[in-house]
Amino acid sequence: MAKEYSGSPKPHHLESKNNRLSWVIGVSALCVIFYVLGAWQSSTGPAGANYRKIRFDGSTRKGSRQAVHSLSKLDFDAHHETNTNDELVMPREFPACDMKYSEYTPCQDPNRSLKFDRNMLKYRERHCPTPEEQLKCLIPAPPNYKTPFRWPKSRDYAWFDNVPHKELTIEKAVQNWIQVEGDKFRFPGGGTMFARGADAYIDDIAELIPINSGAIRTALDTGCGVASWGAYLLSRNILTMSFAPRDTHEAQVQFALERGIPAMIGVMAADRIPYPARSFDMAHCSRCLIPWQEYEGLYLIEVDRVLRPGGYWILSGPPIHWKKYFKGWERTEEDLKQEQDAIEDVAKRLCWKKVVEKGDLAIWQKPMNHIDCIKSKRVYKVPHICKGGNPDAAWYTKMETCITPLPQVQSANEVAGGALKKWPERAMAVPPRISSGSIPGITPEKFAADNELWKERLKHYSSFIPSFTRGRYRNIMDMNAFLGGFAAGLANAPVWVMNVVPANPQHDTLAAIYERGFIGTYQDWCEAFSTYPRTYDLIHAGGVFGIYQDRCDITNILLEMDRILRPEGTLIFRDTVEVLVKVREITDAMKWKSEIVDHESGPFNPEKILYAVKTYWTGKGSQ
Repeated sequence: MAKEYSGSPKPHHLESKNNRLSWVIGVSALCVIFYVLGAWQSSTGPAGANYRKIRFDGSTRKGSRQAVHSLSKLDFDAHHETNTNDELVMPREFPACDMKYSEYTPCQDPNRSLKFDRNMLKYRERHCPTPEEQLKCLIPAPPNYKTPFRWPKSRDYAWFDNVPHKELTIEKAVQNWIQVEGDKFRFPGGGTMFARGADAYIDDIAELIPINSGAIRTALDTGCGVASWGAYLLSRNILTMSFAPRDTHEAQVQFALERGIPAMIGVMAADRIPYPARSFDMAHCSRCLIPWQEYEGLYLIEVDRVLRPGGYWILSGPPIHWKKYFKGWERTEEDLKQEQDAIEDVAKRLCWKKVVEKGDLAIWQKPMNHIDCIKSKRVYKVPHICKGGNPDAAWYTKMETCITPLPQVQSANEVAGGALKKWPERAMAVPPRISSGSIPGITPEKFAADNELWKERLKHYSSFIPSFTRGRYRNIMDMNAFLGGFAAGLANAPVWVMNVVPANPQHDTLAAIYERGFIGTYQDWCEAFSTYPRTYDLIHAGGVFGIYQDRCDITNILLEMDRILRPEGTLIFRDTVEVLVKVREITDAMKWKSEIVDHESGPFNPEKILYAVKTYWTGKGSQ
């Protein structure tokens, strides 16, 4: 039988127990002290940073000072090892593609396009390679590639070596699109229909509609050439989305982006253009060669879809002012008159009002609402008003020969969908689509919180990349723009932002971004973007890989980012440590220099930031 214990403990038992307790308390206290000390050091700003810092104001070119300066490092790799892809064997370094791919545009490849239907220019739409066909190499810059001129000089000049094409200087020599001056291109600001220059042409427009009042902020230029119209509207605080196909006018969109002007490769064909309904305050066609009167007015109906209520459509070139130009256009008076009459008829059936026709310009205005338009359908049966469908759907969505309905209003003077503030108040005002509750889950309070969030983010970014106000960056892309807070935070900087909203998102916010006075597009990042290589200075990717990592190989997304980023361009990723370690494993093989740093709120936030610079290297010229 066990001996029953009773009475008080012996002295040596008490002493042993006290020693053990003291030891536990002491060790615990030391752990807490070192943890707090480590956290304090990790969250210290630039003056006491404990991570390796990339000097983006330096150069990565051979012979220059080293681009990366090592301080003590925030080392996540040892604790967050992940596989890039279970089936992918990562190369130590991705090879350079052949120089023939230097201007490769995967989804608008001229060779691939020849396999598709030429009717309605369908072959010039997006036709992307399959995942198996996607290149697993780095697109080379041309030999002697130079950093583009800084804005505003870039509006007028570009390096010949960066876009080595003289075709337009010959084809458009009389029209003053572009000229060669030694090792540079010069852009005089001319155009097919504005021989006096884009500035004078815009002055003519300003005499007819209020483009200087702040009421017009977003514009669309269809068939933009080298985008001089959009370039000269910038000084009037009008931001233009310019697009043109990759066609016989070699590299026109590439020239536009080299100049620091927003532009995309695009075409009016069978699919809707990739912008939501009611996006643009003004649309423009200057001899853009789009057959507006054909296909039951399909292309004017598409312009009507993306124009805001009360928005303007400007047309110059054939057939406007045909009595003066018909001989030079090598067309008959009867043919041109029939074309203009047909355009006038389509515009009337769309319920547009012709504002003016003066000289080389004709301008129409879309109605503020559809109260009178609905009544007019008793007379003009076609095109009818669409009965269903999503008017904002614009990713591989076919155009329709019906009028996109405007939101209902209570009176004839009310702006359908809500009136907008004038620029610049418009940038921070709550967009009508948010205030009306049209975007599920997005409230005015969330909008305000997102603006505050971006103030903190931009302040944090300034601790490890150059200031956005000093000209280092001009063309910026936000791959997952949400409410456009990044663009809004940079509204006063000499930059512009391509706000990208993933196609078919849970919350479609692109229309709200346009209501703020910014521009953007839909995009599925499992495919290539509609642009040329080397067209962006900085790419921001917040939460992108979480959206796509189960749908496509993130290596292909990173190779696409490398394609469109300029040499020595900057990248900012925001994601979990696990994702960022995976990303860095790939980018280390892509000649990028990168580092992971803490979230702006400090080390306890699980989201981290990876910032990187693409190193300078070029392809080899032909021997």
